[in-house]
Amino acid sequence: MDGSRPGSSRPGSSRFPGSSRLPGSRRLPSSSRLGSSAGERYRSWRSSRRRWFRSGESLGSLLQARQGARRAAKRQLKPDLRPRRAPKELRPRPRVRLRVAGVLVVVAFISLFVRLWYLQVLEAPHYRQSVLANVLRTVQTTPVRGEILARDGQVLVGNVPSETVAVTRLAADANPNLVGRLATLLGVSPASIRATLTDSVFSDYEPIPVATGVTTSQVFYLEEHPSQFQGVTVETTPETTYPYGSTAAQELGYVGEISPSELKAMKGQGYQPGDLVGQAGVEGSFQSYLRGTPGKEQLEVNSLGAVVGTLSHKPSKPGDNVELSLDLPLEQFAANALSKEIHILRHTYDPVNHIYPAAPGGAVVVENPNNGHILAMVSYPSYNPSVWVGGISEANYQALTAPSAHDPMVNRAIQGAYTPGSTFKIATSTAALDDGLITPTTTIDDTGLFTVPNCTGKCTFHNAGYAALGPIQFPLALAASDDVFFYTLGFRFWINRAKYGLTPIQNMANRYSFGELTGIDLPGEVTGQVDSPQLRALQHKENPTAFPNPGWYVGDNLEMAFGQGETLLTPIQLATAYSTFANGGTRYQPQVAEAVVSPSGKVVKRFAPKVVGHVPLPPSTYDAMLTGFEQEVLNPLGTGYYTFLGYPYSQFPIAGKTGSASLGPGKEPNSLYVGFGPVPHPKYVVAAIIEQGGYGDVGAGPVARKIFEYLMSHPVGPSRLPGRKGAGG
Repeated sequence: MDGSRPGSSRPGSSRFPGSSRLPGSRRLPSSSRLGSSAGERYRSWRSSRRRWFRSGESLGSLLQARQGARRAAKRQLKPDLRPRRAPKELRPRPRVRLRVAGVLVVVAFISLFVRLWYLQVLEAPHYRQSVLANVLRTVQTTPVRGEILARDGQVLVGNVPSETVAVTRLAADANPNLVGRLATLLGVSPASIRATLTDSVFSDYEPIPVATGVTTSQVFYLEEHPSQFQGVTVETTPETTYPYGSTAAQELGYVGEISPSELKAMKGQGYQPGDLVGQAGVEGSFQSYLRGTPGKEQLEVNSLGAVVGTLSHKPSKPGDNVELSLDLPLEQFAANALSKEIHILRHTYDPVNHIYPAAPGGAVVVENPNNGHILAMVSYPSYNPSVWVGGISEANYQALTAPSAHDPMVNRAIQGAYTPGSTFKIATSTAALDDGLITPTTTIDDTGLFTVPNCTGKCTFHNAGYAALGPIQFPLALAASDDVFFYTLGFRFWINRAKYGLTPIQNMANRYSFGELTGIDLPGEVTGQVDSPQLRALQHKENPTAFPNPGWYVGDNLEMAFGQGETLLTPIQLATAYSTFANGGTRYQPQVAEAVVSPSGKVVKRFAPKVVGHVPLPPSTYDAMLTGFEQEVLNPLGTGYYTFLGYPYSQFPIAGKTGSASLGPGKEPNSLYVGFGPVPHPKYVVAAIIEQGGYGDVGAGPVARKIFEYLMSHPVGPSRLPGRKGAGG
């Protein structure tokens, strides 16, 4: 038998192991058509088949091997589109990735939880307050300012209700057209409103006042068109008034918005940006009494800052009133007398100096010598303090500060320092008599000139007008204001400085208040100065060019003795000095306020007279000097004789002293006069000065005479306050 199957004639159909096909199988692709892996699987299958024939393994094992090879071939025939790994690439580890992602999620949740806890627990009070602040506003309400009254109760500074328009910054920022509409209605420029709104002194959340004293029609328009003026409010506030205009303007002072420096200095006293505070005069000195106690309102506001409701209200307490010793009719009369005299002088030709006096300004002080109360205080030129109400305009400010205005805001009574001339001789006379340099009967021969012995340089000094009075005793020398007599006193003090010291006159001048603050209850007082070796050394140190010589010489002592040189005094110092002499030597601190009174009329505080010093005036000294001051008015040699010629001396006897202080070529001297009366028990001291007004008897003397004549027929009565008696309180 050849082993062929009957009926089979095709080659390769043998079913023996070497046959290329099995019964029922398909032809497999050759190894060249398969990949290396599939070929390996095919060869492995053939090898398995051979082993099956040899080893007799089961048909199932052979079929499993054949199916594996077939599946590998199918995969090879289909393209594998998956990206292939690099031969050495590491297998991905999904479990590690999941673990990392889980940790990150947990950390994120923990961070979120901590942040929420911080905001909701720790920061909750802060944000709760912020939310409430967006809804509620606590506003300080301005109290009604106290009034300033004259001694008889006349209101010198009062209050009237006024409408104030205010707008919030939030409203202006939210509505760009608001400022323009408001400016058109109020008749002001938009720039002025924007400047106010950008002022850093105001709060972002409170209405900022942009106009005061608005008319009723303007208020009605704002109320009738609320949709056009969201964030704009109208408040009724007290507005300061000055019923008597410029009367006592410098003494009363004015109020203005608190400055950043003042706000810092008054920290802790409840002041806020925009508050009004006294800036000068009584308004400044008694700010704490006049201010009152602010109230508080808790307001509900909308997003634009407009008030939509009031939640709570604590009313403000009005300020107390300040009652002055000032006598209003006397103040007005003195101001009128001074201004009239200044205008007369400006149009009166001086045949000696061949000029018309410039007379740019002056001052008058009327004081009660028995307690220091100021009955009148005039400074010329003056102004109306109402220009400061609601904020001074640029035009008004320029007008007040222009050089041609001659400083109307300066209170010349306490801030004007002038060479005193012969009015200073009160200090020289007292020092000479008190130290025993002279006696009341000392006589000096006045030849019209005084020449310093053994001198080089300027050695000769002369009387005003080169007058020669011959032998003259002290009282008449004081009345005639004899310069040669006082040159002699200055020289004798100099040559006897080993006995009397270098500054005996200066020491007495200080006791009279010269060169020192009098302590008057008004801000801004200046000290003035008394010429001395110490002053000359200080001037040289500060300005060697202007003061090249720091020494003190005999000529300096002579000039100082009769009120020239570097001595500068204020009218209040002169009034205080002569008041001290008039009452016998007690120096009172001058004061303008008598009491603080509540709005209901209750006296809150009294200001008692205050003694601040004494001047030695034994009867011999006092009587000799008083005689000289009286003769100044009564004796034809007295410098005030012709000024008071025809004066009713018997009805109201007075005494006084003129002063003429030289200012140099081309200028009239400063004109001064200080008098007191009625003697021998004076109730009034009148000190008057006119800058560049000429000689004392020509300029200031007539003003003093008019005031004394007025007082004769219009005596100052007692204060209306309980417990005050006598003239001037």
